[in-house]
Amino acid sequence: MIIGKPANQKATAIGQTDMNISPESLQAFAQAASCGSLSAAARRLGKSQSTVSEAVARLEIDLGVALFERGPRHLQLTEAGASLLAHAEEVLCASDRLARHAAGLARGQEARLTLALSDAYQPKQYEVRLQELDQRFPDLQFESLIAEQADVLDLVTQGRAQLGLLGAQPTYPPHIAHARLEMSSEFGLFVAKDHPLSKLAQVRQEDLSHWRLLRLSSVAHDDANTDDLPGSGGRCWAAPDYLMLLEMARLGFGWAELPRQLVDTYSFGSLHELPCSGWPRRVTVDAIWSRQRELGPVAAWLLDRLLEDS
Repeated sequence: MIIGKPANQKATAIGQTDMNISPESLQAFAQAASCGSLSAAARRLGKSQSTVSEAVARLEIDLGVALFERGPRHLQLTEAGASLLAHAEEVLCASDRLARHAAGLARGQEARLTLALSDAYQPKQYEVRLQELDQRFPDLQFESLIAEQADVLDLVTQGRAQLGLLGAQPTYPPHIAHARLEMSSEFGLFVAKDHPLSKLAQVRQEDLSHWRLLRLSSVAHDDANTDDLPGSGGRCWAAPDYLMLLEMARLGFGWAELPRQLVDTYSFGSLHELPCSGWPRRVTVDAIWSRQRELGPVAAWLLDRLLEDS
């Protein structure tokens, strides 16, 4: 015996615009398929058997196909039912995501979060934090921007990023809130392995001044040179991030201050660390946000988790 009307007795063709498939019908269908019986599905859903039976029958009418055949002991999916079950489950999952996302927005949860991230921040825990973010807020739109120094400050000031991580600055504008992460990154001075500086047993400040300096620049400002590196008689090349500086150094264009972990990961053994007094040095990292914009629940959660890594 077939539940509902068979395919040749359609009340509503699939292509018609008045089809109105309810989530309740899809839920009854999926649960009945899982349980193998209408009575078990009704108990699982907390509904009467007649309600579940009616929902399945209504879905068969709407779809124009028979979904189940009743066997002696349990329901059996028809070929069409088996084919449509995966689609029904996809719709139910999408409906669940919609409900969760709407509930989060109603609680004030932001739909999007942008983090401006310096290469000075490279703890192994960051991958773990992203995994937690994905699991806890699966519908969040997350963006990570690589930026340094003044550009991180600018992105947070403009509201382009809610949070920023950068090498600790001596002072901040009054509108920028900050918290110190106890972790730090180690920076060294690097050149290409065949650069003349790499042949020196000990490198002095005056040795560095004879060769081109590769330093950070800013996208937002004409000149945001805030480092304390020795000058090179005006001979310098600049780039807005450390990875570009690393590539310039690898090609032999000059020497650069670089995070050791970045060099270990991306130089593939092509750079030489200069033995210079005062180097390597450790750079602490700050988290920053704007006092002019209240952090949303997701940003506040991520900030707390990053500070816990300290």
